[in-house]
Amino acid sequence: MNKNKALNYITTNNLIGIKAGSERTEFLEIWMVVIQDRIFARSWGLAEKSWYNTFLKGSTGQIKCGNTVYRIKAVIPEDIDQLTDEINKAYLAKYNFGRNSKYATGIIEDRHIEKTMEFIIDETE
Repeated sequence: MNKNKALNYITTNNLIGIKAGSERTEFLEIWMVVIQDRIFARSWGLAEKSWYNTFLKGSTGQIKCGNTVYRIKAVIPEDIDQLTDEINKAYLAKYNFGRNSKYATGIIEDRHIEKTMEFIIDETE
């Protein structure tokens, strides 16, 4: 598995597939950003069965970049307070255009910032 390929894919594509836990059969397409060679996403939906809440119960899952699936571990980054501004800027730079604008400006609001997760690719394969 090549982490750099995943980082490049996430940087250059708007929707990335995610599967939280082992029970889901389908990938959900969400927005992700890359900061300092690290992968971040924020939950838009605040539902109990969201990918975010599923990861809080168990950190394993997968992301899908094109045809390649990577096993990941989802964590709440310890340095989130230091990264929030940079993550906000990355979301706006990548997604703040056209019909996405209202969501891009929404995803940098506090209630979504609180639902920020980092995905660490399992490179042991």
